[in-house]
Amino acid sequence: MHSIEQSAKPLSKLHPALLSVLCLGVIVAQVDTSVVNLAVQPIGKSLAASVTQLQWVIDAYNLVYAALLISGGLLADLYGRRLIFVVGCIIFTIASLGCALAPSIAILIGARATTGLGSALLIPASLSLIRVIYPDEKVRGRALGIWAGCNGMSLAIGPSLGGYLIHGFGWRAVFLVVVPIGAVAAVGALLLVPESADRKGRSFDALGQMLGIISLGAITLAAIESSHLPLLWTIFLAFCGVVLLSLFILVERRLDQRALVPIPMFASGKFSGAMAGTAAMTFGMYGTLFLFPLTSLSLDRMDPTEVGLALLPMALSFVAISPFSGPLSERLGKRRVITLGLAAMGLGNVLLGIAFAENLLIAEELGLLLTGIGMGFATGPLTAVAVSSVASERAGTASALINVARMVGATIGVAALGSVFAFFHEPPSGFITAMLCGGVAQLLGSVATWRYLKRA
Repeated sequence: MHSIEQSAKPLSKLHPALLSVLCLGVIVAQVDTSVVNLAVQPIGKSLAASVTQLQWVIDAYNLVYAALLISGGLLADLYGRRLIFVVGCIIFTIASLGCALAPSIAILIGARATTGLGSALLIPASLSLIRVIYPDEKVRGRALGIWAGCNGMSLAIGPSLGGYLIHGFGWRAVFLVVVPIGAVAAVGALLLVPESADRKGRSFDALGQMLGIISLGAITLAAIESSHLPLLWTIFLAFCGVVLLSLFILVERRLDQRALVPIPMFASGKFSGAMAGTAAMTFGMYGTLFLFPLTSLSLDRMDPTEVGLALLPMALSFVAISPFSGPLSERLGKRRVITLGLAAMGLGNVLLGIAFAENLLIAEELGLLLTGIGMGFATGPLTAVAVSSVASERAGTASALINVARMVGATIGVAALGSVFAFFHEPPSGFITAMLCGGVAQLLGSVATWRYLKRA
């Protein structure tokens, strides 16, 4: 056995300093994700960017993160989990500095894509390290709970922090704020985190990775650029994406257990239903997080701080409800809780669109609150269904694929709903229509999960 595989020392206690370093990586990535949506309108004004270009500011990150997430976890297992975590932190930190200093929208988009690469390396590596370092199930459970809690905390503080930074220091501050945190995480990992790897005869699926990112990129490009490309070009790009995706499935099927994405897992109706439900959930949610700040700031309905505070009910309700989704699932069944959650999110988006049309701020907040509650109900049970519907040795892969579904839904949501918004050329009409489309997608997702998760 290679020496790197023996260097991780299992711990029986939490070791707060070590766990804090791993959680810092999650915080730096999630805070960045939640604050950038508030910055899109100021970025557009400062860099003379179109709505399409602003979509790419969000989706360049989402696309790279979604496409490389599984490979990031595999690279951590192959070449060292601490090494990949540190490399991810360094890439993310340098790219965030590049975002803050970007003189043009093109450079900003490129830097955002690079931050997606950093996140795709550091987040799965941090989770993998926790699983390896804490062999005791109870201690590991506490560590994972703290790690997951950092996700919720980042989501909760992100909007208000972003609003404050933009209002007081300008949009570049939202990227600068994560630079010192990322640097501390990288140095702390080198000093405190033991190294480990677990090759087990596995290898990197380069062809699958290439086909995956190109197919998703082509579909995203077709969705984002559809508002101003000729129809034939949009159809051509979408067709290329579908063909490449079909080729990706064919290649992965032939690789079987060595594949980047094991296709036989999708034979389970429950697993496929959980993947579809997760994508539907983030399709509408990320579209809302992109368009609500952009529209509110463009129409001067609110300043950045007020937009951040307006988004707070959605974030806080998600954090507050999530811990109760497990016990509620035990009483009512995961199928009912997931369906209820997705339906609540869909109705929340519809209410937000209608309230925006009538300029009813309290009703808008109720719509955002309903969205957060629905997300809190659905997120945990969807992951639980995916993991429990496959063999135990595939639990890690199932968890990773659920995260991929989450980011694919987010990528397509920002692309598609942003294009609906841009098509109308009038922010109010575009926003209302986009929210109705997002709500319908989530309501359809609730119907699909009710159908496919029959015994969950």
